[in-house]
Amino acid sequence: MIPASSDVVEILDDHAAVARRGTDWLLATIAANPGRIAVALSGGSTPKLLYQLLAAPPLRDAVPWSRIHWFWGDERFVPQDDPKSNFRMVREAMLAAAPVPPENLHPVPTTGVSPDEAAGAYERELQAFYGAATLDPSRPLFDAMLLGLGPDGHTASLFPGTAVLAERARWAAAVVGAQPEPRITLTFPVIDSSRAVAFLVSGAEKRQALAGIRRGDPALPASRVRPVGTLTWLVDRAAAG
Repeated sequence: MIPASSDVVEILDDHAAVARRGTDWLLATIAANPGRIAVALSGGSTPKLLYQLLAAPPLRDAVPWSRIHWFWGDERFVPQDDPKSNFRMVREAMLAAAPVPPENLHPVPTTGVSPDEAAGAYERELQAFYGAATLDPSRPLFDAMLLGLGPDGHTASLFPGTAVLAERARWAAAVVGAQPEPRITLTFPVIDSSRAVAFLVSGAEKRQALAGIRRGDPALPASRVRPVGTLTWLVDRAAAG
């Protein structure tokens, strides 16, 4: 079962095939833009393999690292060296092995601030990069956005039944109480301000959520992603059913 509203849906053999296809998708999206590039990253095991592929030969030499700015779609409110940190995962999988300029990294601040202060600081950083405090649909913030899907239908840290689902003014928000640790997440308007969005979905535990998204179930947050650009679902056979 696959989402009915997607621009593009690809069914792939397994977790590794989804990561490889995601790598191709991201490189093609980057190649389409000769200027400064903004990419928003996702946590999870499938994106981790994608990041490892990008940072290893032969692909490492094909990536224009100096032109790419890396952002995070969400982050757990833990120190950056914590095993649960999405930043730490990306650093170990990709950043430590690739020639990424330090000034091109835009992690969520998680030390010395409260969750709400962290969200406010990230919002200001996003707006400074964008050059405006209001998003223009004709000028997306992100060139590429990678997203995952939880078994409950969440994406980023937009969990079912949480107040942040209705947020339209803030660019980033704290999510407290939905998970054991607070989260910082981009909101729907910011996620949707993307030229290209790809969901990477693998595993049989995602099958029910995908079926609900196909039905357009609004209770599943991932079903509400509507980018101004293209939407692609890269799904393995276990998740597709």
